[in-house]
Amino acid sequence: MAASEPPRLHLGLPMWANPDWRGGLYPPHGGSDDLLGDYARVFSSVEGNTTFYSGAPRAETVAAWARQAPAGFRFCFKLPSSLTHERRLVDVEAGFDDFLAALAPLHDRLGPIMVQLPRDFGAEELPRLEALLDRWPSWLPCAVEVRHSEFFHKGVAETALNRLLISHGANRVMLDVRPLFSTAAGDHPGMQKAQHEKPKRPLHVISTGEFPVVRFIGNVDESINIDYFTPWIERLVLWIKQGKTPFLFVHTADNRRAPQLARRLYSSVAARAGLPPTADFPGERQAALF
Repeated sequence: MAASEPPRLHLGLPMWANPDWRGGLYPPHGGSDDLLGDYARVFSSVEGNTTFYSGAPRAETVAAWARQAPAGFRFCFKLPSSLTHERRLVDVEAGFDDFLAALAPLHDRLGPIMVQLPRDFGAEELPRLEALLDRWPSWLPCAVEVRHSEFFHKGVAETALNRLLISHGANRVMLDVRPLFSTAAGDHPGMQKAQHEKPKRPLHVISTGEFPVVRFIGNVDESINIDYFTPWIERLVLWIKQGKTPFLFVHTADNRRAPQLARRLYSSVAARAGLPPTADFPGERQAALF
């Protein structure tokens, strides 16, 4: 991402292909080939979770994404788990270089590449992260998500982490799971799954780079989400005024209404920061014709 890009707020979801979004974000009928184009008419970024599980995408897949995504769109892929979890950042130079080479056709449409570290990756392994950040290309934003509890105690370990990130201009991912864990899961399968998978860690709001990344994990109760998001409005507006370009990724427990929640949360920030509104959802626009 070019450093000269005017400050803005990039809004996205954890994916762009979700059949539950038919009839809302997407038209009720249609092929999968058009989904990214329709998604990018509304949202300006996306989490690339598939690369975490499957590694670098095929060349023809990347070429198709490059054709469909507009110039202002930003893909925020995750490093493959083979590098972060299996190798734990040891001897990953070749794999890292190969991963970036596979994404080369998207060069100008890459947002912060996310390094999601294992839950037991602690302070004693920070030299491995430092070695990776030393190798990181200067043109490519980086975001690091830690999950070890010692990085949330405001002690020596967290201080060392934050200093490392600041010194390399890397962004600390802020994972806000407060809405998700604010109520019991009950018999809701989406809540049960999300509470099992997401780490229950405190929220530490800190911008260590120029592209703050917020992953907001919502509840199925929208009123709870609005309450927890309200303090984010001022923070995001402040970062934008400081010339930073935040990335806001919105989840819900089952993600069924994540597009609608993301639109509502963004509108509250846009009204304060003078940002343009989101476009109409293609599915809603089509429905209005009948």
